[in-house]
Amino acid sequence: MSVLAETVQAETVLPETVLPGTARAGFAAGPSLPLLAPFVSAIGYAESRYAHARELALPSAAMQLLVNLDADTLHSYDAGHPARFERTAGAALQGPATRPAMIDPAEQRAVVWVCFRLAGAAPFFAAPASEARDQLVDLAELWGGEARLLRERLLAAATPAEKIRTMEAALGARAPAGLEADPAVTFAAAALHRGRRVAEVADRLGWTPRRLARRFTERVGVAPKRFARVRRFQRLLAAAAGQARPDWARLAADCGYHDQPHLIHEFREFAGMTPAEYTPRSPAERNHVPLPG
Repeated sequence: MSVLAETVQAETVLPETVLPGTARAGFAAGPSLPLLAPFVSAIGYAESRYAHARELALPSAAMQLLVNLDADTLHSYDAGHPARFERTAGAALQGPATRPAMIDPAEQRAVVWVCFRLAGAAPFFAAPASEARDQLVDLAELWGGEARLLRERLLAAATPAEKIRTMEAALGARAPAGLEADPAVTFAAAALHRGRRVAEVADRLGWTPRRLARRFTERVGVAPKRFARVRRFQRLLAAAAGQARPDWARLAADCGYHDQPHLIHEFREFAGMTPAEYTPRSPAERNHVPLPG
């Protein structure tokens, strides 16, 4: 499940700050604890009501921590086979997504979320990020009984600001001593997002491509080449946002696709549809596509 769309500015993964919808309200803030700032881009609380029963969440390769306060459950459905799904308790880690997933907007009625910077989730979870790729992982599997206590504390918090402070405190308590960002992976993620080739990024770091792949996959959760393709797709969505009739041929050239057929092939892989079929919730929520029926 993905609640929020992400964009990347340099090495930072940011959540949506505009909260439109049938009835949607929210509050988000960057972490106030300095030790969290290199790892967490924002923590937020959102309340939503939507008329549609299902929507596609498009991949961004970012990781999120989600806590459903409306019901103690979260689901993520296989977009190609909706009968297949993952179910967890109401607190879960959304691993880095590289393919579309189908989600239930009803599980966004009241949710606290954490949007991690690229590679930012790694210090807070013992398992490599790659083990959570394209998965919804029950937080109890990672934090044990602390996961249920966290949800109970969030339910008890009276205001959105208190809920955010509660979540921030939980992350601060999990932060290991001497917590520091990985500058090499941060650089690589930013460069790949901007369209640099894997070999070029490895050379800039003085590494072999194999060393970059191993370190990057462990920390970000996605191999560098796959990550670069997902981020190119995200650049495409950002460039098309707000345009009533995007010029896909021009956007293909601008975003680094070989030609328009290449763009369409990649669009089908990452969105499960053609560019002509793509109709997001809004320009600010471009990773969320309501489904008919």
